[in-house]
Amino acid sequence: MIDPIAELDAIIARARAAQKAYEANGSQTRYDRAAQAAAWAIMEPRRNRELAELAVRTTGLGNVPDKITKNHRKTLGLMRDIAEVRTHGVIREDAARGITEIARALGVVGAVVPSTNPAATPANNIINALKCGNAIVVAPSPKGVASCEALLAHIHAEFARIGEDPDLVQMIPAPGSKEKTQRLMEQCDRVIATGSQNNVHRAQTCGTPAVAVGAGNVTVIVDETADLAAAAEKIRASKTFDNATSCSSENALVLVDAVWNAFVDEMARHGGALVEDEAGIVARLWPDGHLNRAVIAQDADKTIAALGVDVPEGTEYLAVPTSGIGSDHPLSGEKLSRVLALYRARDFDDAISITARIQNHQGAGHSVGLHSTNADRALALANAIPTSRVIVNQAHCFATGGAFNNGMPFSLSMGCGSWGGNSIDDNLHWKHFLQTTKIVREIPVREPSVEDIFADYWAEVGK
Repeated sequence: MIDPIAELDAIIARARAAQKAYEANGSQTRYDRAAQAAAWAIMEPRRNRELAELAVRTTGLGNVPDKITKNHRKTLGLMRDIAEVRTHGVIREDAARGITEIARALGVVGAVVPSTNPAATPANNIINALKCGNAIVVAPSPKGVASCEALLAHIHAEFARIGEDPDLVQMIPAPGSKEKTQRLMEQCDRVIATGSQNNVHRAQTCGTPAVAVGAGNVTVIVDETADLAAAAEKIRASKTFDNATSCSSENALVLVDAVWNAFVDEMARHGGALVEDEAGIVARLWPDGHLNRAVIAQDADKTIAALGVDVPEGTEYLAVPTSGIGSDHPLSGEKLSRVLALYRARDFDDAISITARIQNHQGAGHSVGLHSTNADRALALANAIPTSRVIVNQAHCFATGGAFNNGMPFSLSMGCGSWGGNSIDDNLHWKHFLQTTKIVREIPVREPSVEDIFADYWAEVGK
């Protein structure tokens, strides 16, 4: 019988040997070609559909058309982002400072990935790792094993076409376990962790440098200046995409009182149904204190049936009015379903206060949204909320992780800064898969006098 830890150690050893050869014989062309091969492995239409269908069948989460879209757009956007990026050799010359910066690989990346995006997230990590000269070993969630196996088979098939070493991209063999994942995190050179907060905590305490991301619980404000029809449609599109599997899916709306009635009417015209039965929804959504598996990331008809609500035909998501926030009020947290909590604010200042309380309960550092035509309000919100991103007048789950109509890097993993217990507040992207060596040369002396530094201070307060 094969010792599972010894088997994993052998995989890591092969990855390390492959990476050393990849870097020693590397070039920008080789790194770019490997990244393209991995991208085409998931984007090729037949394989994309196969992976989407397999993901839904084996995880029970999301829906096929949206996973096809996600696999395509997230990968295409990433490839656009990295197309002109130099990750091999000299990447920066600063003659004035006398510094030459050289790109260096990290080594073997250990990537812990979730079941919500069992192909798109590992593909994103794999592409970034290869672009930067690394090998990678993926640790999928138990439900994501089949998708990861299929993805790697497609990548290895593309590698065969370009003569690349398949040992650069490997995974923890099934069955997965916490022990195997822990071993990978301890033995690799950089941990990338997306998923449950348990996984994130273990990544950040494993002893290996880790980049991990925080929990989502997106709250979006609709104020009295908003284009209500546009806001309602964007919220519908975002909330229902892939059955709300995204960490960037709206979980709460905060409506200022002046537009409550008008927006509720607009919401109804765009697939949202108001359900004024908070106690009943809570009882069915958390029947035993845990989210109901019959509701998590399910289609609208299954969600409606499981929650036992009577709503108009064509309803795509449910909005439940509430005022409670905190651990005793589960609607104020992440719901991973087509269910929104709906809060009523007296005015915009009150909306900020409600949003801050929700974020401090859960989701701090991730992102909030704003639908408004008042340009000053985004800045006010950004300064008041513990968040890394304020998404303005956009469909939140499409915008947060990068879009073709905004400047955010394409990613499926959002850093949440110190608010969310993370070392980064950026979208995870290629820079987190690269390190550099600096050649430092002597330059003309630039030493200031003490007077240069303290003259204004002395003038104000004295010596």
